[in-house]
Amino acid sequence: MSYNILSQELLQDNAYLYRHCQPGVLDWKHRLPNLLSEIRQHSADILCLQEVQQDHYEDQIKPALQALGYQCEYKKRTGKKPDGCAVAFNSSRLSLLSSNPVEYFRPGDALLDRDNVGLVVLLRPNDAAGRSDPSAFICVANTHLLYNPRRGDIKLAQLAILFAEINRLSRLPDGSANPVVLCGDFNSTPWSPLYSFLTTGCLDYRGLQIGAVSGQENKGQRLLTSPIWPHSLGIDQRCQYTDKPTESSPSSPTELITPSSLPGGRRRGGLHLLGRLSLVGQSELEDVGGLPNHCHSSDHLPLLARFRLWH
Repeated sequence: MSYNILSQELLQDNAYLYRHCQPGVLDWKHRLPNLLSEIRQHSADILCLQEVQQDHYEDQIKPALQALGYQCEYKKRTGKKPDGCAVAFNSSRLSLLSSNPVEYFRPGDALLDRDNVGLVVLLRPNDAAGRSDPSAFICVANTHLLYNPRRGDIKLAQLAILFAEINRLSRLPDGSANPVVLCGDFNSTPWSPLYSFLTTGCLDYRGLQIGAVSGQENKGQRLLTSPIWPHSLGIDQRCQYTDKPTESSPSSPTELITPSSLPGGRRRGGLHLLGRLSLVGQSELEDVGGLPNHCHSSDHLPLLARFRLWH
């Protein structure tokens, strides 16, 4: 389950966005029980939450999730931002191998000067603990990318850092990789270039305007140039950490490739999609006053999918 639960401080800082809401709907005392009720109803084994306000997480959300049988990991945004990303998992079915916070902020780098973060956890199914293969695990990544519709270059650079971390953590000594589940709020529209990059593993950004990357609006007319991020970041266009140029670089200097799409990549085990939760339509949301409303207490909808894991 991936769910942006709407930080209360961010809601209050952007109150103009919620003028359509009825009185009381936006109160945290009303919102928290609704959010927890949704989580309890869906009973997902893994939760990836965004916009989790730190004080609410420590005092209310984490204890409530623990009471439901979840173990929780959290990464607050850098700087003075009030919220962050959380990953919670059903401790009766999964065990934590490692929790790895990811910060996108790089001091002195004008491209990576934002406080967005990610969190990558490695989980082992409890039924695999006694098996002969101790390397069987699932890599779960959660992030919340920059919102700014005009800065697609920053979003792609943030993704590159996250992909490099996922590749580092999911790779095994023999070169194979364990299954990866990537969740988050990517601040992009369906079928945008950023979405295509996530789903196909490739993006040729030649002639692409930075404002068109996420599909949110058509401003920001400067073209993306190669390389998008500085070499000092230590990440190549295959979104992998590198100490020196490699022989298997993309064929085009304006092509990005995710590690999972590289030729010859091998996976240890896998995930088979069994189903997903359908989303309600725009007209249905308008009938209940939009989001948030009396029953649904975020301005986002939760995304849920069910997988079968084999290893």
